Amino acid sequence: MQTRSSQSLSQLALQKFKKNFWGVLSFWFIIACAVIAIFAYALAPDKTMYANQMHLPIHSKPPGFQVQMLEVPQRKHIEQSWFSKTLSGDKNPKLQIPVQSYEFLNDSLKIIPYNTDKLQTAPVFYSLPEVFSSDDKAFVKDKFISKKTFVLGTDKYGRDLLSRLLVGTRISFSIGFVAVFISLFIGVFLGAFAGYFGGKVDAVIMWLINVAWSIPTLLLVIAITLAIGKGFWQVFIAVGLTMWVEVARVVRGQVLGLKKLQYVTAAKALGFGHLRIISKHILPNIMAPVIVISAANFAAAILIESGLSFLGIGAQPPIPSWGGMIKDHYSYIILGKAYLALIPGVAIMSLVMAFMLFGNALRDALDVKN
Repeated sequence: MQTRSSQSLSQLALQKFKKNFWGVLSFWFIIACAVIAIFAYALAPDKTMYANQMHLPIHSKPPGFQVQMLEVPQRKHIEQSWFSKTLSGDKNPKLQIPVQSYEFLNDSLKIIPYNTDKLQTAPVFYSLPEVFSSDDKAFVKDKFISKKTFVLGTDKYGRDLLSRLLVGTRISFSIGFVAVFISLFIGVFLGAFAGYFGGKVDAVIMWLINVAWSIPTLLLVIAITLAIGKGFWQVFIAVGLTMWVEVARVVRGQVLGLKKLQYVTAAKALGFGHLRIISKHILPNIMAPVIVISAANFAAAILIESGLSFLGIGAQPPIPSWGGMIKDHYSYIILGKAYLALIPGVAIMSLVMAFMLFGNALRDALDVKN
């Protein structure tokens, strides 16, 4: 039977992590959000690109709102594969009209468009053969008229709030991954070189780190965003370029301690090059704190992107961003419809808290002193 002393450190860390209830719960919550981010359009009721199907007559409706919806077929059609629809949504948005009432008259369909104020609305007539390519009333009713339920209600433009929330998950995960990747690439490289070579190299890199550290993160992100432009990928790069400082400081401190150990001295005596010693012997032994700080940076990136979108310089409309959703509806908090701003706010809080709890659990599990 394998004893505890013979088990690998990774096995011990995994066992410690499994005992942390909040860490395990946060891990599975993050996995669930990742699945939602990947298959957002497949799960969303509104499968149009960016979940941007607007219905102004039914704007700002409460959760659970139901309405009859007429779907008018479009003549133009763009060929799309299943992969394309899953990745970017349906590029063939169907014309949907909220209907208050309807009736069939001979070979035409008469509808009364939905009106929030319940005022008299002029009827609209559609020719069955011309519009629906069929004069079969039962067929038209079954295929083109349905009752639609908005689980979380609609926003101020009449868009499905649940669909916007699901697609917005992809934005938050994307900004996290890109920002963490950029910060790791720059921070690990500069931190390792500063700690390993020391001297003037360390002095120059530390001066650069201190300068970047002294500038408020949000102001630096705004400056970079304004310099390279507002947009989807620009804000990802901007956030990533401001998060490398903390990674570099942690990596430098770890390398300063490890480069004095005997196995590094032995590698130098064997004639190994500096790059090989750094990449093969030092970096693998400092991955634990780097992983922990990456989880914290992931959460910080989500918060920064949400803040930028709230200020209007993050992901631009009609791209659904949780911060942008709060910006659009924060005034509704005092108008009796606070859920329009609170729902995306709770989503941001939940995902950020999950990453912070996950990072704390990793820190405890990877701490060999406990």
